[in-house]
Amino acid sequence: MPTRLAQIRRWRAGAALRSRLRDLTGTLVVVTGGGSGIGRASARAFAAAGAIVVVADKDLDSALETVGLIDSPETSPGPAAVFGGGAHAYELDVSVEEQVREFAETVRTRHGVPDILVNNAGIGVIGPFLDTPQSTFEEVMNVNFWGVVYGCRAFASQIIERGAGGHIVNVSSAAAFMPQRNLAAYTTSKSAVFMLSECLRADLIEHGIGVTVVCPDLVNTNLIRNTKYVAPDREIRSRRRKASLALYRKLHVAPERVADAIVLAVRHNRPLVTVAPGAKARKWLSRLAPRVMRAGARFDID
Repeated sequence: MPTRLAQIRRWRAGAALRSRLRDLTGTLVVVTGGGSGIGRASARAFAAAGAIVVVADKDLDSALETVGLIDSPETSPGPAAVFGGGAHAYELDVSVEEQVREFAETVRTRHGVPDILVNNAGIGVIGPFLDTPQSTFEEVMNVNFWGVVYGCRAFASQIIERGAGGHIVNVSSAAAFMPQRNLAAYTTSKSAVFMLSECLRADLIEHGIGVTVVCPDLVNTNLIRNTKYVAPDREIRSRRRKASLALYRKLHVAPERVADAIVLAVRHNRPLVTVAPGAKARKWLSRLAPRVMRAGARFDID
């Protein structure tokens, strides 16, 4: 067993290795779910900071649109002119482990080992636990949680082998801080991402890999608009959709705000990022008033 002092020395060496990412010029960044929302905004923000970006999305056309925005001098000060790299689009379903493995190998072969991985791809579902089919629950977990696991495993091994450090960003949600009626599947998946990220930060520090978990409140993305609503009655599903969209229109934040927070977190190796007052309030309520939090969870979100 290594001594405590030897462990601490490895931690300090790893932290020093990772610190090179304070300057993102010329770094290689992989973003999943990069065809829209937080993923697209993050890809553009890293490109603006001088990075070369690999954009992966289940919808290849949307990934290509993101790349077009980055590589166009009219819309983005991307790195193409300086490094000749720009941005690159790939089709990827993060819920399929073999696809993620093959994608990671393709990235290494064509572009090199990434310095930064942003696991952003996600889906949503709203409805009571007993109305949520097992297949739907598994679909949410496969994309939101296992997709993150697959990405971390495939790319962290590459970064460790290279020996130059790096950073992983996992996009969770403010939902990870609080239970909520009608959100069992989604909240469970995002809570799992939260704890996975905390564990990985401890596991990977000696290899110079920082890990950040990002927990934004409602964000102006396609996720809320494409969320599945489960209920046996069509009228109930419609009512929940209208109520959720109304809440979203009142409280949502721009994805660019989340993207800026992600870039800053990578530069400064921040373990946890909350975006918007609602997310910060949930975090502190879960810590300081758990009984109030649990009582509030009993109310319908609509």
